[in-house]
Amino acid sequence: MAEDAWNSRDPHKVALAYTPDSVWRNRAEFLTGRDEIVQFLVRKWNKELDYRLIKELWACQGNRIAVRFAYEWHDDAGSWFRAYGNENWEFDERGFMRRRIASINDLPISESDRKYHWSLGRRPDDHPGLSDLGL
Repeated sequence: MAEDAWNSRDPHKVALAYTPDSVWRNRAEFLTGRDEIVQFLVRKWNKELDYRLIKELWACQGNRIAVRFAYEWHDDAGSWFRAYGNENWEFDERGFMRRRIASINDLPISESDRKYHWSLGRRPDDHPGLSDLGL
């Protein structure tokens, strides 16, 4: 569901999965609360065009989950990137995410090296995941 929400590129929809006072570290940026999350996501998707994401569960214990992910995007000059990362999530007792810690690295790729070719939005059920793609 998290992957689907992020692939919607709807900042308000994504922000609803987090507590009103959720704390984030995304790369070197620190955010608190849904309003800051929405503002961040608007900036992100205005820069990261044609964004497509795949997430994969890495570990889970109690109210904490670790995921790894990779997403592809291009900038307004047409340069393509694949971003690789890991996220640590902590949930409250109602199932909302109260903490998100993300470490992300961007790798410049050529357009011919892209692996995510589905139409924008939700990844199709038959599209390979990260492990299947060797990522």
